[in-house]
Amino acid sequence: MRKQNIYAMKNYKEFILVYYPIIIAFIAMMYSIFLGLTGDYESAQYSAHWPATILLFAIAIRQRRNNFYNQNN
Repeated sequence: MRKQNIYAMKNYKEFILVYYPIIIAFIAMMYSIFLGLTGDYESAQYSAHWPATILLFAIAIRQRRNNFYNQNN
């Protein structure tokens, strides 16, 4: 039973490490939708750009990280 818990925690940790930009972008998108539904349209439009920016930075960071690791190997 204990090995299953450790294996499950390891899977959750790996999942978070791989998909954290998507999770953060989804939260930012939901925040923007919430602002739009409550009537704060200016803030909703401002925060609507966050998910794309988060995902683009994540792509750029991963590309640089992969280039760094490939040069050292």
